[in-house]
Amino acid sequence: MPVVVVESPAKAKTINKYLGDNYTVLASYGHVRDLPPKDGSVDTEHGFDMKWEVAADSRKHLRAIADALKTDPELILATDPDREGEAISWHLTEALFKSKALKKDTPVRRVVFNAITKAAVTDAMANPRDVDMELVRAYLARRALDYLVGFNLSPVLWRKLPGAKSAGRVQSVCLRLIVEREMEIEAFRPQEYWSVAAMLRTPRGQEFEARLTNLSGKRLDRFDLNTAAQAEMAVQAVSSRDLAVAGVEAKPVSRNPAPPFMTSTLQQEASRKFGMGAKQAMSAAQRLYEAGHITYMRTDGIDMAPEAVTAARKAVGEFFGAEYVPEKPRIYKNKAKNAQEAHECIRPTDMFARPESLRLVDADQRRLYELIWKRTIACQMAGARMERTTVDITSRDGEVGLRATGQVVLFDGFLRVYEEGRDDDGDEDGKRLPQMTEGEALALSPEGGYGPAFARAVADSETAPQEAVGLTRHPAAVMAAGAAVLGLQHHTQPPARYTEATLVKKMEEIGIGRPSTYASIVTTIQDRGYVRKDKNRLIPEDKGRLVTIFLLTYFNRYVGYDFTADLESQLDHISAGGRDWKEVLEWFWRDFSAHLAETADLRITEVLETIDEALAPHLYPPREDGKDARLCPGCDKGRLSLRTARSGGAFLGCSNYPECRYTRPLSAPSGEGSGIPPEGMLLGHDDGDAITLRTGRFGPYVQRGEATEEVPKPPRSSLPKGWTPETTDLARALMLLSLPRPIGPHPEDGETVEAGIGRYGPFIRHGKRYANLSEVDEVFTVGMNRAVELLAQKAARGGGRTAAAPLKELGEHPDGGPVSVMSGRYGPYVKWAKINATLPKDMPPEEITLEQALELIVAKAGKTAKAKAPAKKPAAAKKTATKTATRTTAKKSATGKAAPKKTAAAKPPPKAAAGDG
Repeated sequence: MPVVVVESPAKAKTINKYLGDNYTVLASYGHVRDLPPKDGSVDTEHGFDMKWEVAADSRKHLRAIADALKTDPELILATDPDREGEAISWHLTEALFKSKALKKDTPVRRVVFNAITKAAVTDAMANPRDVDMELVRAYLARRALDYLVGFNLSPVLWRKLPGAKSAGRVQSVCLRLIVEREMEIEAFRPQEYWSVAAMLRTPRGQEFEARLTNLSGKRLDRFDLNTAAQAEMAVQAVSSRDLAVAGVEAKPVSRNPAPPFMTSTLQQEASRKFGMGAKQAMSAAQRLYEAGHITYMRTDGIDMAPEAVTAARKAVGEFFGAEYVPEKPRIYKNKAKNAQEAHECIRPTDMFARPESLRLVDADQRRLYELIWKRTIACQMAGARMERTTVDITSRDGEVGLRATGQVVLFDGFLRVYEEGRDDDGDEDGKRLPQMTEGEALALSPEGGYGPAFARAVADSETAPQEAVGLTRHPAAVMAAGAAVLGLQHHTQPPARYTEATLVKKMEEIGIGRPSTYASIVTTIQDRGYVRKDKNRLIPEDKGRLVTIFLLTYFNRYVGYDFTADLESQLDHISAGGRDWKEVLEWFWRDFSAHLAETADLRITEVLETIDEALAPHLYPPREDGKDARLCPGCDKGRLSLRTARSGGAFLGCSNYPECRYTRPLSAPSGEGSGIPPEGMLLGHDDGDAITLRTGRFGPYVQRGEATEEVPKPPRSSLPKGWTPETTDLARALMLLSLPRPIGPHPEDGETVEAGIGRYGPFIRHGKRYANLSEVDEVFTVGMNRAVELLAQKAARGGGRTAAAPLKELGEHPDGGPVSVMSGRYGPYVKWAKINATLPKDMPPEEITLEQALELIVAKAGKTAKAKAPAKKPAAAKKTATKTATRTTAKKSATGKAAPKKTAAAKPPPKAAAGDG
């Protein structure tokens, strides 16, 4: 039976159902090989030769494929229809040839299908091809670039900017977008302006709302009314004049549906409508694709297959009627700057499979499928027809002009099924206006009685009811009487923070990232602690701001939008056969390596001074008292400057340290921003100790007593998430300072169970086992029954701090102690006592013997004789010396002090840093 290989077991299960028992369908579980995270994996001195390594957890999957090929040496590669899928197929053949599971005469075929349906799979099997090496070369170039940036730039950050975790070719540019948007918001200065609205009545008693557009014969611009006094004059001008209809214009308007989904628009709409993050949306889409419900979900394309268009039109006619089917099929063309390999849009595989008919159990899959089905059906429906009416109103003397607009849907068309969400707060006026004719007199509503739209306008403005400008000086009376004319105060708003949806949209607009990378990039910058998500908005952390300024200062070109977009374009040209991939790498590496060399002699103090100066407008805004913005508010003598802590956080500290210990977090633009004075706020006393509320480098906290020589660090506790300085009183402060709180002895062993608040939030602890609490307040109320239940649930899920299980037990070392094969971050290794010896690449962990392991241990310990374990009884001087050498070697190996000096590229970056783009 031919062996068919796909990426995932879910996909394998679905395809096996269509192919039947004549094929063996296996999963590779994603990429089987990757670049090992160490120096030299991409050899820049020898034509960018790349050294690949089979991942430890991939060896068993590769072996299963090799075993299957022994009975039927015919391989069919059915990985995803994109660059990554092509790369997986290439990696599989290379690894299988290397292990001799494939021979030169073994038939190897590549098949692709955009949907996992019986027809698509059968058709693909009938039309095999070879692995597309142009796509593979595009993958190799992208992977090499990501490695070279991540592996070489991340160590520069580690050394020059303590606390920074990683940098990436596209990840860092994405972070720059968020940081620059936040700086725009901080630099924004709101501008006041006013609008005037009136509730008018026709001779037939119908009421409607109109807005002031002209005053004193002049058309009003947005900021012409910028004070309450001007607004009140305008209100008086409207209310004191006779008004009449100057003109009525009704225009037919049509709206056409949005195109079907591609990856970016699906992520945006899932975020708008459901609040789904990019990763969550793609995970649900992946499961829908593997189950055969939708087409491939990583695509830049919006075109639909002709047969899919025909099916969609038939479904529209059957479900909604012939009047909803347009005369001609709608054809959509791609508008993306750099469309990836030609993929179809994301659509249902069966247009007649309505969401309710699938009965999907998973809520995310159910909502996402309904979204995809509705969007696809709507894109082949007739447009909506509307009538938009504009009524111009003027006073008899021409001094005052108002305008009212309304819109009426005549035929809903595609709106019956679906309407695209919006990222802004704009809202088309959908109300119907009463019938009016030119010259008809209008009056102010005698009861006031403004309708819901008028009331909404009041609520949407920033004018509190008591501050509104109306017909009388007392706004409460105006509101109570139902004013017919009202002035509404507004302020210009700063640009909105990015959501995951709008960030992906921006990345797509400027041409960075690709469908397969959007979700991972947005997730990585959050996992690195550079960005946090609050109410679906992305907010840069201080760490992310520092990294961005560092890169803009010393690697400006490589976080440039145009440069990154151009590089993405070159990678796309490689996939089309238009560029040589190694020429692109040479061009990039020549200048990038020179930039790296220029940073070798940078001192941390120099870097901090540069960043401090770049961030000065944000960190040191002008003070109201006119004093130097950098003057320390704690001692009024020292100057504030940027500092970093060992934990990786950054803060502002006084130059008079340690005499003055004033600190301030970067996120607070002024010392008074938190409402807490530099010396702290006294909340009260307890047992003779002053309990104060203070603010430090990590935010607000409470403290018992004062620092003295005897007690340099008095008891402190940070305010947990959700607690604000305004709501923190003496009682709450004492609750925090009393933590951890003993709940009582555990019924099984009598060991104390306690509750507390840690780095990752509220918890309960029993010995070495922890369980999370959902709310901070539970820390002070949780009882023993609830605590035992939570701990038991955590234990049932395998929680707790337990030692990793070995891959293989090899036996006892001659000097005592077990020798085991373990799985580590950088591959399998042999462990004995405190010595960890990495296995060579060509030594599978399941095949290693005790003798081989002992040789590795001796080599690791740097000795020609056997390494000695700690003696069980007194030993000779020679043996003692051997033990000491072993312990010293192991200790130095763990700390790195004994290792020879390495270059900036010697320290491996976090795994995600080298593959973000």
